[in-house]
Amino acid sequence: MREYLFVLIIAAAVTYLLTPLVRRGAIAVGAQHAARDRDVHKVPTPLLGGLAMYGGLAAGLLVAGRLTYLQQAFPSPRTVEGLLLAGGLLVVVGVADDRWEIGAVSKLAGQILAGGIVAWSGAYLNWLPLPGGEEYVLEPDLSYTLTILIVVVTINAVNFIDGLDGLAAGIVGISALAYMVYSYVLNNSVGIPSESVPAVVSAVLAGICIGFLPHNFHPAKIFMGDTGSMLLGLLLAYGPISSAASLDQNILVSYDLGPVNRFPTILPLLLPVGILVIPYLDLVLAVIRRTMAGKSPFSADRQHLHHRLQDMGHSHRQSVLLMYLWAALFSSLVVGLSLLRIKLIWFIIVTVVAMAALLLATAPRLRWWHSPGDHKHRRLADGPARSPQPASAATHAAAAASPPVPGG
Repeated sequence: MREYLFVLIIAAAVTYLLTPLVRRGAIAVGAQHAARDRDVHKVPTPLLGGLAMYGGLAAGLLVAGRLTYLQQAFPSPRTVEGLLLAGGLLVVVGVADDRWEIGAVSKLAGQILAGGIVAWSGAYLNWLPLPGGEEYVLEPDLSYTLTILIVVVTINAVNFIDGLDGLAAGIVGISALAYMVYSYVLNNSVGIPSESVPAVVSAVLAGICIGFLPHNFHPAKIFMGDTGSMLLGLLLAYGPISSAASLDQNILVSYDLGPVNRFPTILPLLLPVGILVIPYLDLVLAVIRRTMAGKSPFSADRQHLHHRLQDMGHSHRQSVLLMYLWAALFSSLVVGLSLLRIKLIWFIIVTVVAMAALLLATAPRLRWWHSPGDHKHRRLADGPARSPQPASAATHAAAAASPPVPGG
């Protein structure tokens, strides 16, 4: 585990140190998010934070490739090359959008091409689990198509939650830590060197999120922009995809895997859904809501989950921290299901208690011991409520088109 933690620290340190330089560069080239009436921030805020994240990604991968223990995890140079190439492409597209606001179709084309590069590098979903321990082997064309679809949807799911300062970086970082733990235990259990790749990528992803958060937490000094949100989405999708690509599911049902039980058979597909259940849910609800209202699914509105938290009476920071807690709960539940061998009844009890506690923390009106008006007196350091206004657009959350769904 120390090798993965070392890679995480390198990625975090490089990202943290590069971010102030990127901030000054963004100001110099005019890549800033102007303050609007419906935003929380009051002055133009620099974008392009994803450039610093890409620097952390490159540093983390290059260091990992030179560690003796992890060298065997990269049997093909295409692994690192593919990630850097796909990520670099999205960064270029993101920089263009953050500075000049390119169209939705152009961004979608870049996302599809990045997904194709990931498949070219050897990370693609080549089988699906079926009931009874069976598997369905995908034809190459279907395999590549499904891989690209997962990459595009995950990119836009991350873009969707990038609506408050520090929200996307925190939730993605929590998700990456959860998947790093899962991948590490699975790798030690099955003994397949290539299974270290998802753990390395997850460690790098967690590192760049941790390194960026001090600059991005409310009040943010810099936004990641589409430059960063698309890069985070790509890396978040890469872990489960690369895990499935290098894992023979028969190993999971034919051998004694110690602490790992039968659930890893489907976890490469289940984990991204469980970890990203909040942004995926937000994405689906937004598309349904806008379509039923006769609007374009790409039109911006102020009814995302983080906006609703603020409407309930939570401050900016409280809303972000509550969504961190929900992400941590879902991530730990899904990963715990694969790693722990406890009786199901105890697992259910702990889950219900945790969800009940978070629900009470999320919805002040459910706290029967408080008077109905108590939730109005709740601001900590963020100042008075702005219920008629939406939350910070962080990385142009109000931009109407980040295909196939809006960016916030």
